Amino acid sequence: MLLKSLTKYDTNLFYRLYSLTVKRDCRSIIWLSKTGDGYLYLFIGALLWAFEPEHGELFLYTALMAYALELPIYVLLKKMFKRPRPCDFLLDLTAHVTPSDKFSLPSGHTAAACLMASIVAHYYPPFAVLAYSWAALIGLSRVLLGVHYPSDVVAGMLLGITIASLSISILG
Repeated sequence: MLLKSLTKYDTNLFYRLYSLTVKRDCRSIIWLSKTGDGYLYLFIGALLWAFEPEHGELFLYTALMAYALELPIYVLLKKMFKRPRPCDFLLDLTAHVTPSDKFSLPSGHTAAACLMASIVAHYYPPFAVLAYSWAALIGLSRVLLGVHYPSDVVAGMLLGITIASLSISILG
């Protein structure tokens, strides 16, 4: 009964958020979402490694370790839950982007963004608010684009923050 109630709330919240983008130009949301594709993380890590002598190298190693841990867990969770994406499951709904895979739980974009935000916040605290705000917007963008439910985003956040914390405790 509780699971059914949570699923209903999750679906209703999804519809409320997604409806904000129906018949609208979503290029800025798509662009924001693409900043979470992964290329930016490698670029930031490489720049810090090359030009920031105090924490740059440790930042890069921590991030690489975290992503090496996060990716297989993310894939395992997707295969375990096999939750259909809202754009594939809900009627009369078309996503604004083509998802990279079939299942929605957890949101990989959100997991990766929260992982990066957590590592940035640890090594560079003045950038914490900016990093976490960006990660939250990545998660919101995935719902607005029609490829994730809000609970997928929450699960991605928890996954990213947990793996980042583990990696920081080992290397940081």
